[in-house]
Amino acid sequence: MADFISKSLLKEKAALYGVGLDEKALERFDIYARLLVEWNEKINLTAITEPDEIVIKHFVDSLSIFSAVDIPVGSRVIDVGTGAGFPGVAMLIARPDLDITLMDSTNKKLNVIRDMLENIGLEANVVHKRAEEAGQSKDFRESYDFATARAVSNLRDLSEFCLPFVKVGGTFISMKSAKADEEIEEGKKAISVLGGRIREKKTFNLEAAGERTVILIEKSSSTPAKYPRPSAKMAKNPIR
Repeated sequence: MADFISKSLLKEKAALYGVGLDEKALERFDIYARLLVEWNEKINLTAITEPDEIVIKHFVDSLSIFSAVDIPVGSRVIDVGTGAGFPGVAMLIARPDLDITLMDSTNKKLNVIRDMLENIGLEANVVHKRAEEAGQSKDFRESYDFATARAVSNLRDLSEFCLPFVKVGGTFISMKSAKADEEIEEGKKAISVLGGRIREKKTFNLEAAGERTVILIEKSSSTPAKYPRPSAKMAKNPIR
C-alpha cells in the first residue's frame, strides 16, 4: 500500500525540533493519518484532512513540544482534552517510553483513539472523564510529571483543569496557536492560586500554519483541595 503522508516531509520537519523518527515511527504516523481521515468521515475530529497539512499542523505541531521542554524517559504524561490524540498520541509514537494518559469527555473520540492505538501497535491509558471530575480523584490528582493541553480554552481555565493533575515539581505544558501575552497576564493570579508559576514562554513559526506559543507552567506547591471546581462555577466565578 502506498504511503498516505510524505514520510520524508515528516522526518525532515520533525528533525527541526530535535525529534528523530525511525522507519517504525514514520509508518505509525502514516497509519495514524490514514485512520484520522477515515474516521473523520464518520465523526467530526478535524478540519485538517490534506496529508501535508496533517503532517505540519497536527504531527509536527505536536512534536514541537519536545523542543520546548525536556521530558525524561518514562515520564508520566496526561493529555487533557486529547480529542483526536494531539499532542498525546503523536508524542507516544515519537517516544514509546512515555507513560501517557489520554483523557477526554467525549467517549466517541476515545473509541477512535482506541482503534488507532490498536492499529499502530502502541498502548496508552485511555480515560473517559471530565477534567474537573478527574482532577478531584486520588487516582489522577497530582500523579503526573507533565500535563499537556492543545486547546482553545483560555489559559486561566486551562490551568484550573490541568494543574491539579501535575505533581509538585512537574510541568503543565499549554500549547497555544498565537500570541499568548494577554492570556498569560489574565491567568497569572489563577496560576499562582493553583500552585503554579510560569517558567517560560517559547514562540516559533510553524511553516504556513503561523505562530505557535508553548507556555511552561511549573507546579511549585500543591493545588488547594477546592480546585478544580465544576466548569459552571469556573465560568461564573473565574479566579481573578
